Amino acid sequence: MSRRIDLLRLDYTFSVIVPLLIAIFINNYLIWNHIDIIVGFVMLAITGNTWNDVVDMRDPNEIETLERVEGYHWKEIFTIGLVTFVLGFTLLLRTCFEKWINGILLFVIIILVLLYCVKYKSVPILNHILLGASHIILPYFMIKIDHIGIPLTEPLMSGTEWFLMFAFFTFAITGQFVHEVIDGDSITRFSLKTQQKIIWVSSIITLIVAVCTFIVYPVIYFIPFILFPIGTLYTFRHPTKSTKGVKDVGILMGNFLLIYFVTLIIMQMNGFVILL
Repeated sequence: MSRRIDLLRLDYTFSVIVPLLIAIFINNYLIWNHIDIIVGFVMLAITGNTWNDVVDMRDPNEIETLERVEGYHWKEIFTIGLVTFVLGFTLLLRTCFEKWINGILLFVIIILVLLYCVKYKSVPILNHILLGASHIILPYFMIKIDHIGIPLTEPLMSGTEWFLMFAFFTFAITGQFVHEVIDGDSITRFSLKTQQKIIWVSSIITLIVAVCTFIVYPVIYFIPFILFPIGTLYTFRHPTKSTKGVKDVGILMGNFLLIYFVTLIIMQMNGFVILL
């Protein structure tokens, strides 16, 4: 029987936490004022992970999932997701009651995640749009709205902030392409050469956007982001099947980013932010 903690796949929760931390860092918010939203989304991320396993464990080709849930019935995995859903949803009630628009956004997020898990996980491009909207764009909006509400006389976000969000969206999409290649998901229905071209195009776009982002928002701590797409280009310099080690490295880097942004937020709270 697999280790109990493995069922939660906590190492994947960075994908929902980092966008929230980015919103807090860019806007210089106090992280403690939004801690219920952060922990709430961690709970919902666990729900998504476990319910996704409930779907995948019925597929004999999902070897990694079957090894992880070995010894468990699907009802037990579903129950874990149900409990974390209730806990996460309860934590998010505060912002939903105070800012009713966040209640609508949360409902949309839940629907998008369910659509991804149940119906569209195997549909290329559309699955990335669903994940990008539910894991990056809408949670980012929820942090903004939780802090300032819906401004009536000015836009919710400036042009610079929209550009920054697009930059992080491209990073996430490129990472998801790599994840799918390694896991043998939807993108692998294409030839190895086509997979390489998709990742190269995505990585080049990400690199260009990363450089432009640094020009628009010249914070020295964003320099490392230029290196990530370069690493992806190097990894997929040949149209060959990638190894599980690449996936593990990607997950580790995602968790390093989580620690990185927590550190930046704490530094910011103490007045340390370096602009070029």
